[in-house]
Amino acid sequence: MAELDSQAEALLETVETMGVPPTYALAPESARERIRELFGGEGESVDRIEDFEIPGPAESIPVRLYAPDGEDLPLLVFYHGGGWVIGDIETYDPLCRALTNAADCAVLSVDYRLAPEHPFPAAVEDAYAALEWAAEYGDRVNCDPQRVAVGGDSAGGNLAAAVSLMSRDRNGPEIAHQSLLYPAVASPAVHEFPSYEENGKGYMLEAASVEWFLERYLPDPVDHRNAYAAPLLARDHSELPSASVLTAGFDPLRDEGREYADRLEAAGVEVTHREYEGMIHGFVNLLDHLDAAGEAIDALGADLERAFEE
Repeated sequence: MAELDSQAEALLETVETMGVPPTYALAPESARERIRELFGGEGESVDRIEDFEIPGPAESIPVRLYAPDGEDLPLLVFYHGGGWVIGDIETYDPLCRALTNAADCAVLSVDYRLAPEHPFPAAVEDAYAALEWAAEYGDRVNCDPQRVAVGGDSAGGNLAAAVSLMSRDRNGPEIAHQSLLYPAVASPAVHEFPSYEENGKGYMLEAASVEWFLERYLPDPVDHRNAYAAPLLARDHSELPSASVLTAGFDPLRDEGREYADRLEAAGVEVTHREYEGMIHGFVNLLDHLDAAGEAIDALGADLERAFEE
């Protein structure tokens, strides 16, 4: 088994000395504040940033557009992580800036509705509405509606995978690529993976926190068997967009990400799977602390560039 990366180990030691309670011990609002403190900070310079709202299925959805100079830009619709309960546009500002520059594309960061105030399927409905908007009105923000990708990390990776399934099933917008960063794609009612036991405590995201998130996002047990809540449950993974799947060796979600990459590949989908063996969940957000974060963003950007050129 690979060893924990020395930078990741030092970061975990620092977090431990801070004495911050784990997510599962906090109320949602306190957990939201905690992730802002952990993932926030200054980001790279980007040529153009715009905040606006787009129509949603229930209410307007706040979004933030990051864009390099130019017109007819390819566009990545990005869904932030945070277990469908925490995280927002501000929390993910540095990561979206970095992806914009690495892929030389626009990035539309989506502030979808959060649980427990808005449980499933609110988040995935907002995520799909943002894709539809990009495919129909992207030219209003100097983007090419014919070159739209989706992506996200953790819960956001779940939404990107679910939106890809949904768009295929509904004959919706054509998606150029799906960028899935340590995606949460399994169902607590069906799947069990060794990585939850191996990495369930002490590596940033803990198994008890995953359970805490799922209880708030999926309060109705019926939804535990819905493929749009857990994309691994889909009976058919064919005819989906090409995918980049990123996993981390010391992440409880590692094995379900591996399984999803394998499932896509077996269905004939072009997949690039990269596992960062010494890394922890959420590492790509930690650009100021982990060299591997920059390496992963560069690789994801290169994948997106290739997909947009095809």
